[in-house]
Amino acid sequence: MTTPQEELLPSTRRALLHRIAVAQAEGRAPSLVAAVVRDGRTVWQGARTSVDGHGPDENVQYRIGSITKTFTAVLVLRLRDEGVLDLGDPLEKHLPGTGVGEATIAELLAHTGGLAAESPAPWWERTPGALRPELADVLGKQPRLHPVGRRFHYSNPGYALLGALVERLRGAPWEDVLRREVLEPLGLDRTSPRPQAPHAGGWAVHPWADVLLPEPAEDLGRMASAGQLWSTTGDLARFAVFLTHGDDRVLGVETVREMRAPAAPVEATDVADGVSYGLGLQIQHRDGRLLVGHSGSLPGFLAGLTISVADDVAAVVLANCTSGPPVSAVSADLVRIVAEAEPRIPEPWRPLPAVDPSVLELAGQWYWGTYAFGLRLTSDGGLSLEPLSGNGRRSRFRANGDGTWTGLEGYYAGELLQAVRHPDGTVSHLDLGSFVFTRQPYDEGAPVPGGVDPEGWRGIG
Repeated sequence: MTTPQEELLPSTRRALLHRIAVAQAEGRAPSLVAAVVRDGRTVWQGARTSVDGHGPDENVQYRIGSITKTFTAVLVLRLRDEGVLDLGDPLEKHLPGTGVGEATIAELLAHTGGLAAESPAPWWERTPGALRPELADVLGKQPRLHPVGRRFHYSNPGYALLGALVERLRGAPWEDVLRREVLEPLGLDRTSPRPQAPHAGGWAVHPWADVLLPEPAEDLGRMASAGQLWSTTGDLARFAVFLTHGDDRVLGVETVREMRAPAAPVEATDVADGVSYGLGLQIQHRDGRLLVGHSGSLPGFLAGLTISVADDVAAVVLANCTSGPPVSAVSADLVRIVAEAEPRIPEPWRPLPAVDPSVLELAGQWYWGTYAFGLRLTSDGGLSLEPLSGNGRRSRFRANGDGTWTGLEGYYAGELLQAVRHPDGTVSHLDLGSFVFTRQPYDEGAPVPGGVDPEGWRGIG
């Protein structure tokens, strides 16, 4: 996967190095390592200072904290794609007796199950997981703080429940299932629940002095599926490619696209920050780009994974300090640097190899009431609908193979588009989720809801 760094321009490589150098120096991180992925392969790697006496590189493990949640979400969605569960199922259906079983699996994935952010004291990230061997110990006496499904409230115990769900349905420990179903197929050989040499040590940096304190690296026990993993920039770069393009051995492209779609209610503060949450992925609008990924932290470590799908650029930043460099912001900056300095070159336009005349005749201008839209055939055999002026509802549509199309995004996501024909085979109108689109505004020859005034269009003198 690694290719010569000369694939990026020297000026781009220097800008990337400058960004992580500033982050490491100003954030006072013992070490910081980063990688950039473009077009499905690693094109740049960088590191600052040493890790426990040896230089950090793409093979040195750091703890990645809550990026673990994205791996857990992948396991849950595999169960859904296999038909073992439905995201709308209440947890109680598959994992009874938790006391919070009315929350659906989708709500737990999106942090809208109403659960508390943390497990009961003591601080679980610095406490041996063996002290909480049961789910009841993770959830505590008041596991729910909000009505189910009403608001986004980030919950670490929620992902402990999802890990237990995976164990129940697979009949094996979470880490064994993860290794067999995700790590091995994707070639993530340096991702593991426990550290494997070479790995960084976790450090706390004194806020008022340039001195260090080692942090404990606890086994999180029942909370493992929320934050246990160790990984490298090399492995997380490969994981970023998977989250962008999918891999049928693990999850197909449609499912990873579903993971990247907003799934949680957005609060006013989140709207201002452009932040939302999908199914195991954080979503953010930054610098005019839609970014997805996840951040992670545990005592002694910070981690950030950021992807711009539109630019096909991703970045990973890992540091071994409890606080310091804003690694998620740094990873977003690395994406921006590459995307702006070397914008993606589009694939060459090519005509369709063949076209169905009955589909071709649908292309062109259509009206919903007086709103004008353009319907285009796309190179993948689908359709796209977009307003011809101003803002309006737009969507791409996937062909169903029976003369109908299903909306893929926006207002029309999941809605059915079909051409309604006269007995002689000519097109009368388009029906899109009961909306009638006609070739002329309020076409009197089409079944416009409410009918069309028989006197037609007129002026007012």
